[in-house]
Amino acid sequence: MHVPDGFIDAPVSAVTGVVAAGAVAVSLRGARRELDERTAPLAGLVAAFIFAVQMLNFPVAAGTSGHLLGGALAAILVGPYTGVLCVSVVLLMQGVLFADGGLTALGVNITDMALVTTVVAYAIFRTIVKLAPHRRRTVTVASFVAALVSVPAAAVAFTAIYALGGTADVAIGKVFAAMVGVHVLIGIGEAAITALTVGAVVAVRPDLVYGARGVTAPPLEIRDSPLAPAAPGAVARAGAPAAEPSTATSESPVTSEAPASETSATREPAAPREPAAVPQRSARRVWFAGLAAALLCAGVVSFYASASPDGLEKVAHDKGIDAKEEDHAAKDSPLADYGVRDISDARLSGGLAGVIGVGATLAVGSGVFIVVRRRRATAESGRS
Repeated sequence: MHVPDGFIDAPVSAVTGVVAAGAVAVSLRGARRELDERTAPLAGLVAAFIFAVQMLNFPVAAGTSGHLLGGALAAILVGPYTGVLCVSVVLLMQGVLFADGGLTALGVNITDMALVTTVVAYAIFRTIVKLAPHRRRTVTVASFVAALVSVPAAAVAFTAIYALGGTADVAIGKVFAAMVGVHVLIGIGEAAITALTVGAVVAVRPDLVYGARGVTAPPLEIRDSPLAPAAPGAVARAGAPAAEPSTATSESPVTSEAPASETSATREPAAPREPAAVPQRSARRVWFAGLAAALLCAGVVSFYASASPDGLEKVAHDKGIDAKEEDHAAKDSPLADYGVRDISDARLSGGLAGVIGVGATLAVGSGVFIVVRRRRATAESGRS
């Protein structure tokens, strides 16, 4: 759904540019609350993964294909504010390096593909999670529904933007019907990819999924006494009253002069201790697995992606929306159209371009999120 230059006139493009800039600014502040030392590098990986999977166009109808938008996936994995930034980084890299999505239309694309999809998807996701039972399956189902709805929502948003600033004389009713119709089908693919990815991460590391916090966390276990093992099945939750001391303990107090041969059962019970903090598990394995998946998708699987135009391209051609489309300012980029210039082998050219794109998106995204995280740490240390 990357909007090229020339589809939307200059005034509306400028307004959407201001909206996009405001959304990014707000998201930079909001992301400080979402990112910690483990999730900051993972957020960069999420951006790189979305870039890679967006290269995998899948057929949805005769002569039409679709691809992941990624707003729902990013919001659920790393949070809504960070999700807006993830998709924005992807769109920036695609526009600058690969001539995909117009530069003057960057504000349109960020507003539509980053802001609308993320806000709609996360609102639906949180609603389902609050109303449904708190189980891991709920997270996966909520991810599917949220992603499914987010894609036609983006199509509706594009139609509204086009109604305000479209450069071709096309009936808005026809644009709306065509855009929503094809993007409902694309939404099914988006939902499947999102649910599979979120479900896979939740299965192995639910603590790394932002949207799963408070849903999949196991209850805190505290033993009744630090000196004796708990009875089978006798587990106290946090805040539950401790068990009464045994009769032997209460009836046989000892002094500091008690002989060393006396057992601990005759001693005065110590005050309950706070549960030991559970050490944080490293996210390194998840990070490397995600990077390997992104490189595989962009470097190998992308060669087998559908060559049919995506939903917006198909509608634009059929309805005449592209009548005033302009050449991309970066059309002569060495990586334009997801190929490396001067490499004649299509498989090698596309795969290498994909790998370069994953690396560049990972570097830029990780840099942004690490800086955001450090600014949060600096602010916290200043307050203390």
